[in-house]
Amino acid sequence: MTALPAEYPPGDGPAAKVSVSLRAGNIRAIRARVGARGFSAYVDAAVERQIERDLLEEALVANEDQVGVIPQEFRDEAAALFREVKSSPELQGDHGWHEHEAG
Repeated sequence: MTALPAEYPPGDGPAAKVSVSLRAGNIRAIRARVGARGFSAYVDAAVERQIERDLLEEALVANEDQVGVIPQEFRDEAAALFREVKSSPELQGDHGWHEHEAG
């Protein structure tokens, strides 16, 4: 792989070609959603979301180090809210959560 300049934050900078290996089922699912022309943009957006999740997890750990662990009742409440949103009729369609069209 070619070294990239470090001055670009996640989600910024010019596009660069890299080689990655993906499971066949994931490749099929991406192509079914966006076709061959949108494949790179879809994967790039997914990587950016994962980086955001990683940064949020790091912030959560840093916060817990400073003020203590989030009480279980708040964790349960957040999990219940996520399940409620995930099961909303708008996301179900004919095939459920995993088949929701990417925006």
